[in-house]
Amino acid sequence: MLSDVSASATDALNLALENVDRIVSGSRRNLSAGRSPARHRAIRSVGIIGAGMMGTAIAAAHVQHGLPVVIHDSNAAALAGADAAIAAELRETYSDSVMDGVGRRMRASGELAEAAGCDLVVESIVEMLPAKRRLYREMQPHLAEHTIVASNTSTIPIGRLAENFPDASRFCGLHFFHPVRQRRLVEVVRGPKTSDRTIHAVTGHASHIERMPIVVEDGPGFVANRLLFPYLSEALELVREGVGLERIELAAIEFGMAIGPLRLIDEIGLDTTLQAGWVLSAAFPERIVASPLLVSMIKAGRLGRKAGAGFFSYGGGDDEIAGRYTVDAAVAKILAPWIDPAAGRAHDRLAFRLILPMLLEATRILEEEKVGDVRDIDLAVLFGLGFPAARGGLLWWADTLGAGQIIGQIESLGVKRPQFRLTRLLVAMAESGRRFYKAAS
Repeated sequence: MLSDVSASATDALNLALENVDRIVSGSRRNLSAGRSPARHRAIRSVGIIGAGMMGTAIAAAHVQHGLPVVIHDSNAAALAGADAAIAAELRETYSDSVMDGVGRRMRASGELAEAAGCDLVVESIVEMLPAKRRLYREMQPHLAEHTIVASNTSTIPIGRLAENFPDASRFCGLHFFHPVRQRRLVEVVRGPKTSDRTIHAVTGHASHIERMPIVVEDGPGFVANRLLFPYLSEALELVREGVGLERIELAAIEFGMAIGPLRLIDEIGLDTTLQAGWVLSAAFPERIVASPLLVSMIKAGRLGRKAGAGFFSYGGGDDEIAGRYTVDAAVAKILAPWIDPAAGRAHDRLAFRLILPMLLEATRILEEEKVGDVRDIDLAVLFGLGFPAARGGLLWWADTLGAGQIIGQIESLGVKRPQFRLTRLLVAMAESGRRFYKAAS
């Protein structure tokens, strides 16, 4: 009997990994087949606006593939630290002799015009619409006629960003994921006026720097962050219900996630998470609510790993490089006013509490036809959000359970908030016995 169980588990794992291989291969074939016959200018230089954590990581991803990069930031202190930040990103990949050559391809500049004059300009500044629009106005006199401008925004619709852009056909989203070095996915976001030529140029460029592009339709949070925020929000809700931080992290890790949700918030930055949450809350006020826990943590100066402390505390030196972190008792005092241990929830299935809101949001994205194929959902979670390959993808995992069992799990959790509300698609699948991947075949 034990050998039968072991063989069954091995078969399930092999099938899951085979599905990952299939969707990766399929994505590559689709990109090749979808290349436009229209010629577009090759991207030979890249300007990065914003020398923060994401901007420098995006710069490093380009430099390591031989592209000259100009990075700009209006904050002199941030710009002064750009070289060191990029070197830190590349340190484990290159020897010192090769690093010298890499360094020659990257230049930090206090002049916006130098970055704006490149073939591709990637904006990666604070996730606030007024700040981004102000930057675009300043950039416009310096842009060449062929320059493509891409925003690394994670949540703000491209249509809103490009409203006053002189040629919105050359404006799109190019959303990298944190940590950039480990996440291969990029979302290429088609705005209302983005041209096919621009989309083809940017997807080709993403492939050149060994990223896996998926083209997604415009809308708040696009695809990946619409899937991510229910997961993060539920983790914060569990904290509010009095579940220990380490217990939440362990549930996610045991399910197979690359890192736990609270650690991920620390990596992204609590301030960045809150700003993105406001954008999504305006679009989906029932399901996404700005968390008072984040506000309290930010007021206490705990912005995440970049500040040395968030939900966890991070050491400097070797600890920082290794990503080591510890639980800090001070967090309990900050969070105490918001914790309601009388919430009355069962906490024996924490992984389901974290993952099922993500799955339900995936069904809403499919209902809205924001992606053309269920495999795009799984590409997003596997290569953008650190979902375990051993599960085959979010929708592949859901198929191993079946829609009926998933509905049973949701109902048994007893959570009445809108994030857990059943969708028409999931109910119809349970009634018909249909599966996500069978529908896609």
